[in-house]
Amino acid sequence: MPDSRSQNYLKGAAILAAASILAKVISVVYKIPLFQIMDAAGRGTFQVTYNVFALILAISTAGIPAALSRMVSSANASDNNKLARRYFSVALPAFIIIGAVAMLVMFFFADYFAMQMNNSLAAPGIRVLSPAVFFACIIAVYRGYAQGHGNMIPTAISQIVEVICKAIIGIAAALWLVHLGYGTGIVSAGAITGVTIGLGISVPLLVWYKQKLDRNISNSDHCTTESQTPLNIFGRIMKVSLPITLSAATMSTMVVIDSAIVLGRLQSVLGYTEIQASELFGIYALGLPVYNLPPAIVVPVSMSIIPAIAAAIARGRTEEAGVIMQSSLKLANLIAMPASAGLMILATPILMALYGYDIPLATAILTVLGAASFFSCLQYITTAILQANGHERVALVTVPIGAIIKILTAYFLSGNPNIGILASPIGTLACFVVISALNICFIIAKIKEKPKFNKAFIRPLLCTIFMAMATYLAYTGLLRFGSEIMGTGRYAVTAFLILSIIVGISVYGILIIVTRTITMEDMKLVPKGAKLARLLRIRS
Repeated sequence: MPDSRSQNYLKGAAILAAASILAKVISVVYKIPLFQIMDAAGRGTFQVTYNVFALILAISTAGIPAALSRMVSSANASDNNKLARRYFSVALPAFIIIGAVAMLVMFFFADYFAMQMNNSLAAPGIRVLSPAVFFACIIAVYRGYAQGHGNMIPTAISQIVEVICKAIIGIAAALWLVHLGYGTGIVSAGAITGVTIGLGISVPLLVWYKQKLDRNISNSDHCTTESQTPLNIFGRIMKVSLPITLSAATMSTMVVIDSAIVLGRLQSVLGYTEIQASELFGIYALGLPVYNLPPAIVVPVSMSIIPAIAAAIARGRTEEAGVIMQSSLKLANLIAMPASAGLMILATPILMALYGYDIPLATAILTVLGAASFFSCLQYITTAILQANGHERVALVTVPIGAIIKILTAYFLSGNPNIGILASPIGTLACFVVISALNICFIIAKIKEKPKFNKAFIRPLLCTIFMAMATYLAYTGLLRFGSEIMGTGRYAVTAFLILSIIVGISVYGILIIVTRTITMEDMKLVPKGAKLARLLRIRS
C-alpha cells in the first residue's frame, strides 16, 4: 500500500470529481430551460460558438495546469519550495501576454472564424467569449500551482463559480434578448456571456487562494536555484506543456473542423440552408450535456494522478506509482463503463425527461455518444498516465491519428442522406476508440510498472453487462405496466427513468462487492473508504 502522501491524489480526485459533477449537473440543468428558450438554430449556433472558444482556449491554456502542477510537485518532493514559487512567477506574466494575444485574435477575427465554421450567426458569440480566453490563461497558472501542491480546492471552487455564473447570467441574458426581439446570433451570444463573466470573477478568487496557500507553506529550501533563470524556467514549462497543448489543441481543432465539415456538407451536398443545417446541429447539441457527464468524473482523476505519479517517480518509488496508475484506471472503468451503458440503453427516456419531447434522431445521436463516452474517459486516463511518466509526446502521435479518423468519417458519412448529422457522433466514437487503443499500446511498451489491464477491465465489464440488462428490463417493465396508470408523458417517463436507474445502481453496487471487483485494498485509497468497506462487508 502507498503511504498517506500517495493517497492524496484520490482525495484531490474526490474534491475535483465532486466539483465537476456539480458543475456538469448545473450545466445540464441550465441547458434545459436555455435550449427551450432558444430555437434549434440557436442551439446549433451556441454549440458552434463554444467549439471555436474551446479551440482557442486549448491553444492558450491546455498544457499549463498539467505542466506547472508536475513541475511544482517535483520541486516540493525535493523540499524546494522556492523553486516552486519561481515557476509560478515566471509562468504568470508569460501567459498573461499569451492570453491577451489570443483574446485580440478571437475578437478581431470573429467573422472569419464564423464563416470558416459555415455558420455566420456565431460571430457575435465569438466576440463575447474573447475576454474569457484571457481570464482562462491566468486561471490556468493559478490552478496548476495549487494542484502541484496537492490542493484541488481552488480549482474546484473556481469551477463551481464559473458554472453558476454561466447558468444564471446565460439564462437571464437569453430571456431578455428574446423578449427584446433579437435574432438567433445575438440571443446565442447573450446565452454564452456567463462564461466570460464567471471566468473573470474566478481570477481574484484564485489570487486569494494562492496567497493563503503560500502562507501555509514552509520557506525552507534545501536546493539551489542558481541555474534556474526565468528563460530556463519558461523553456522547461513550454517543453512540458507544449506537447500537451498541441495534443489538446488537436482535439479541439478536430471538433471545429468536424463541425465545419458536417455543416458545410449538409449545405453543399444535401442542400440544406444555413439555418436548416444549424437546426440539425442543434439537435446534435441536445445530447452533448449528458455525454459529457462521465468524463466530468474521470477528468479530475486524470488531473490528480499527474502530480501524484510525478512525485512518486521523483522519490524513486516506482512501485507506488504503479499502484496509483492501477487504481486510477480501475476507478475510471468502474465509473465510465456503467455510465456509458446507461446512456446507450436509456437514451430515449433521458432526452424525454430533460427536454419534454422525443426526437428519434436525437436518440440515435445520444446512443452513439453513449458508447463514445466510455472511450473518451479511457483516452483521458491513459493519456494522463503517459504524461505523468514523462511520455507526454506520445499524444502528439495518437491524437492526430484519432483526429484524422474523425475528420475522414465526418466527411464521407455526412454527405450520405441516411446518415447526415449522425456522422459527428460516429466520428467521435471512432476517434476515441483509436486513441485509447494506441495509448494502451504505448503504456505496455514504455512503462515498466504498468497497470494490470485484465484486472482493470474484465470484472468491471462483466458487472456492467448484468447492470445494463437489469436496468433495461426495469425500464421496459415499468413503461409497459406503469403507462396504464401514469401514461407516457414527460413526468411519467421521468419517474420510470429514475426508478430504473436506482435498480441499475443497486444491482451494480451489489455485483462489484459480491464479485470482489472492488476490494478492501481499493477502498483504503478512498477518503473514509476503509470505514465504508467495513460497513459494506467488503473483504480483501
